[in-house]
Amino acid sequence: MAMQDGRKGQSRWRRRFKAIGLAGAAVVCLIAVKVAVDYRNLPEIPKASGLPLSAVVLDRDDRLLRAFTSDDQKWRLPVGLADIDPLYVKMLVAYEDKGFYDHHGVDAGALVRAAWQMLLSGRVVSGGSTLTMQVARLLEEHPTRTIGAKYEQILRAVQIENGLSKDQILSLYMLRAPFGGNLEGVRAASLIWFGKEPSRLTPAEAALLVALPQSPEARRPDRFAARATEARDRVLERTVEAGVLTPEEAGAARLDRIPDHRRAMPFLAAHAARDAVLEDPTRSIHRLTIDGRLQESLESLVRDRVRALGSHISSAVVVADHQTGEILASVGSPDLLSERRQGHIDMTKAVRSPGSTLKPLIYGLAFEEGVAHPESFIEDRPIDIGGYRPTNFDQAYQGTVTVREALQLSLNTPAVQLLEAVGPARLISRLKRAGAEPVLGGDKAPGLAIGLGGVGLTLTDLAKLYAALARQGRPVSLALNRDQQRQPVGTSKVLEPIAVWHVADILSGLPQPQSAGTSAIAYKTGTAYGYRDCWAVGFDGQYVVAVWVGRADASPVPGMTGATAAVPVLFEAFQRLGKDRVPLPAKPEGVLSRPTAELPVALRHARVAGRDALSRKGTPFRIAYPPRGAVVELGLKTGTSAQPLVVKLEGGKRPYTWLVNDKPVEVSSYRRQLVFTPTEEGFAQVAVIDSEGHVARVDLTLK
Repeated sequence: MAMQDGRKGQSRWRRRFKAIGLAGAAVVCLIAVKVAVDYRNLPEIPKASGLPLSAVVLDRDDRLLRAFTSDDQKWRLPVGLADIDPLYVKMLVAYEDKGFYDHHGVDAGALVRAAWQMLLSGRVVSGGSTLTMQVARLLEEHPTRTIGAKYEQILRAVQIENGLSKDQILSLYMLRAPFGGNLEGVRAASLIWFGKEPSRLTPAEAALLVALPQSPEARRPDRFAARATEARDRVLERTVEAGVLTPEEAGAARLDRIPDHRRAMPFLAAHAARDAVLEDPTRSIHRLTIDGRLQESLESLVRDRVRALGSHISSAVVVADHQTGEILASVGSPDLLSERRQGHIDMTKAVRSPGSTLKPLIYGLAFEEGVAHPESFIEDRPIDIGGYRPTNFDQAYQGTVTVREALQLSLNTPAVQLLEAVGPARLISRLKRAGAEPVLGGDKAPGLAIGLGGVGLTLTDLAKLYAALARQGRPVSLALNRDQQRQPVGTSKVLEPIAVWHVADILSGLPQPQSAGTSAIAYKTGTAYGYRDCWAVGFDGQYVVAVWVGRADASPVPGMTGATAAVPVLFEAFQRLGKDRVPLPAKPEGVLSRPTAELPVALRHARVAGRDALSRKGTPFRIAYPPRGAVVELGLKTGTSAQPLVVKLEGGKRPYTWLVNDKPVEVSSYRRQLVFTPTEEGFAQVAVIDSEGHVARVDLTLK
């Protein structure tokens, strides 16, 4: 009986165990089905290319010039696994996930161990998360402290492992790991905390970068140095146990100090970088032709120079390799953030008056047209061409000079005479051939004033013009963005080679402030009307440098000239390009190199005087105003200040001698106009004698 009862009991237990087993199997099946359904319903794995990244601008060697925060205001710079020091990767895997290369997203043993340690101690001792699970959490961007969230993270980790390689998983971690504040990713952290790219890290630096993501705010080095140091040292200890570092290496790394402040992101070529991003905001990586080291050096130079000139003075520099057309440096202002200097304005693109910087092109056209030779004589005297009366910068005149001297002294009246001979429209046409975009006021045809700065050009325009002069007249497209197709330029030469050589030969004869005794650099200065813009542009056999100094708001700076403010920057910039200059092109065949006396008769004097005589041929020599017998009201009876008498002349040949009542009047002998103030009313006779002895006179009554 007892045996039967025992058998019945065993049978009941078997049935119970079987039921429990069946129920358990059903539960397992249901769980498996749920897991399968949940896994199938997971969203696609976000691609690194789809994440909001910081736009970065790189120099010609792919060094970082400037970075911008991402759309969600994070410093999240694009980075690849190959861009990161392998030591950091080894230390990260050794500390965070030793089985990373063996598991399939989840380390079951680590999860069980973490749960058991939590039960025994009542607190979290180890997380149990793999690097893949951490990537899943970073991609979802929400906490995983609940069981449900941890479950989703595990599924996501398996999905990631199925869809990505181990290197791709590590790359996602490097891109998204938090490092305090708005820093995400190893590259941003390395630049902010160490001031360098993560391609080469010390053991101490790598250990800190491994430690920070576990508690990025509580371990911020600039706020909690002790915690950051303690966390770093734990990483060093663990990596010694894993055989990544030797005890000696770890001991030396512990002696390194933790960074105590956030560094600024690189901020070079601020204007050019800004423009590159604005032109293509969808791109995360922008590549420029700029040389980062040269750019940094010239930005420092410009800041130092303007500091001595005044708090409102700005400056800009463009440096290009005219052989390749690549812009190597573009300094738009001394400081992008300076309100006084209006640093946000990119003065390499601002349209301003070029002053005398166009004179070399005028002279080159005169050489090309046979109007003049460098050793031809030309008169530097007061002139009046159709009512246009230019004066020299210093209000003085040199008389008879050679064309070479006229250009080197930057005399205005010879330049205007030559421009009249070759034509202002031709000057504008050749500027456009060089790739410049001259801006003329109003709808009028270009006049003679453009030769002295009466036209709008940018600093980059002048760099293009002088690059063409450096290339024997061949224009070149200056490029700044490696990612964009270069703008084409025409095949027509700006000037013929012989004319260009003459210009370069003259300009290289100017004083060389930092290379005395050489003629390595051909350059020209310019000062716009009212001291508003100061220029210096020059070239050697490889580089062209253009410099502007002034106020961004176009206010005058009395006394500041291109020679005093811009030339020092120009020559210092050439020095920073290297001490050895590439020589200017050799003299081409066909160059006529003779002193004035040995030139052909037609070239001994610039042909402007002959052109002036022809233009006056047939014009009677007479006083055109006032007419003969006129009564001129000058206010002589009122006792107040009388108005001056203006007498205008036509025809004749300069120089002139003016007489009033048979007494000579002190006035320029080259002007076709007499302006003088009579002292008493009544009859007056005005007479003028030209150089050939012809006389014109008029009788007037003055009141």
